[in-house]
Amino acid sequence: MQTTSLEQLSAADAQAILDRLPERIRLALVARAAEIEYPIETVVEMAIASFLDSEALGFADCFPGRGQ
Repeated sequence: MQTTSLEQLSAADAQAILDRLPERIRLALVARAAEIEYPIETVVEMAIASFLDSEALGFADCFPGRGQ
């Protein structure tokens, strides 16, 4: 996988990751991306970041006031 100079996942990188995940997880990430109207690569990054760092931007941050 290659990353951009901004150290962000490309759509192709995100798809490569999604292709290797169990179907239920892949479908959940795709559904969440559609729900919050974010690109799938951003949702994959947020999922990984929130797993690694509880202080990272999370899905509730996408819509201020929700998830509180």
